[in-house]
Order: sequence, then structure tokens, then C-alpha cells
Amino acid sequence: MTAPAIPGWPGVAASAALVALAALLAARARLGLTADMLVAAARALGQLVAVAAVLAVVFAHGGVPGSLAWIAVMVLIAGHVAARRARGLPRAPSVATLAVAVATVVTVATLVVSGVIDTRPHVLIPVAGMVVSGAMQATALTLTRLREEVETARPQIEARLSLGLDAAAAFAPHARTALRTAMLPAVDATKVVGLISLPGAMTGLILAGVEPLTAIRYQIVVMYMLLAAATLAAVTTARLARTALFDEAHRLHELPAPPSR
Repeated sequence: MTAPAIPGWPGVAASAALVALAALLAARARLGLTADMLVAAARALGQLVAVAAVLAVVFAHGGVPGSLAWIAVMVLIAGHVAARRARGLPRAPSVATLAVAVATVVTVATLVVSGVIDTRPHVLIPVAGMVVSGAMQATALTLTRLREEVETARPQIEARLSLGLDAAAAFAPHARTALRTAMLPAVDATKVVGLISLPGAMTGLILAGVEPLTAIRYQIVVMYMLLAAATLAAVTTARLARTALFDEAHRLHELPAPPSR
């Protein structure tokens, strides 16, 4: 198999016609998303160009310290983004950041120690990026669902507390609901991998000329690590959020009204 030609900047510019088409359809449907779509496309271009320039330096000169610093920045950004989905939850930014960090460290360290991946920047950073992204999504879903459960099920939670249950037991059914919601996307994606679409890692390797039977090994590793990262992030988020939602006397904190949209 021969590697395909990489599109040049004229090809990238030509692909913008698809964005223009999508924006036109959104405008004709009066969705109010046309400006957002154009801004998103422009931001994606600018961000990717900037990231590519920095990564080129990290790959050439950063080594392991540069890779770890880059991963730390990704974790901080991911925690901030995930926390925005649950404004009003006590200590949401610190909970989200710590949950993403735990999932990332455990998952990536396991892959490195077991020899599945090495510590070269061009390997470590992309793999960690996938892990951070999956952990961020699971964390955001968990926090969002936990807030909804507290808002809608406060009477039931407080009733269990009044019967003598501690905070963990009183909140357990709602934590399980949040965890199921957060983990289902990763579980479903693992179930249908390869049947509905060829995932990103496998597609990239095939486009690079790697044999499909070789590419699937890497994709299996990716799917397993994403499933583990999502689970670790969701469970860590639920436990940390529970400690933030209740005081030392096992009383449920009052939450501020959700922000207006």
C-alpha cells in the first residue's frame, strides 16, 4: 500500500466550500447558527496552525519534560471546559481538573509501563490527547447529570438523610444514574467500533499505508484506553463531587440557580 498524497493549502481552502454550504443551509433554515459555524471554522484553522507550530518545536526539542508540560496544559484546559457544564456545583473546576488528571495519569502510565507506547513526544502527546478528550467528555457528562439529580431529587435525598443514611448512601442512586449517563457513550462506541465507521486512529494508519490487520491492533488499544479513561474520570468525578455537595454533617448544600442561556 502506498501512502496517499497529503492535501496542500489549496486543498484545505477548497474544503472550506463544505463549511460555506453548511452555513448556507443553517442560514436558510433560520437556525441562528451561521455566525457560530463560521467563527468555529476560523477558530479551528487558527488553533490548529498554532498548535502545529508549537508541536513541531516540542517534537524536535521538548523530550519527555516538554511532553509532560503539554499534557498538563491539556488537562487544565479540559478541566476548565468540563466544569463549565456544571456551574453552581461546589468546587466544580477543581473536581473536573482532578478527575481528568487521575484518568489521564493512570491510563497513560499504564500504557507506558506496559510498553504499549513509548515516551517519544510524537507518540505520547497524541495518545494522551485522546485520553484527555475522552476523560473530559465523561467528566462533563457526570457533573451535568449530578447537578440535574440534585436539583430534581433533593426531597428524596434529604428524606434518606433524615432516616439516618450518610451522604454516600443517600446519594448513591443518583450517583449511579450520573455514572451510567457518562459511561454509556464510551461503552456504545466500543460495542460498534468498526461496524458503523472506521475510527480515527485506524483510519489514520490506513491512510498512512499500514495494513488493516496491523492498524486494528492500535485501534483496539485506543478503544480500550478510552473506555478505561471514561470510567476512571466518571467515577472520580462522582466521588469528588459528592464530598463537595455535602458538608461535614452530611447536609446537602443549596445550589445557586443555573445560569441563564
